[in-house]
Amino acid sequence: MRPSHQDGQRPPTDYRQSRAKRDRTQLILVIFVLVVIGTALIGLIWGVRSAVLGGLCLAAGAALIGGLWLLLSLIQKWVED
Repeated sequence: MRPSHQDGQRPPTDYRQSRAKRDRTQLILVIFVLVVIGTALIGLIWGVRSAVLGGLCLAAGAALIGGLWLLLSLIQKWVED
């Protein structure tokens, strides 16, 4: 049974919430691909030592991406209020 709403109508769709969830998912996937897959490919091509150094550099890049995303998210919340 579906929950009853006033006049049989459904509540409006919250597009901001779904967009924010999609953005977080995409950010996590980008960082995963950048760090994990990138480090694995470096390791397969050039060896373990290069993979360690490349992984550190890729992690720094992922931290930069995450920091920018966090900054933009905070600015967006500040503007919306």
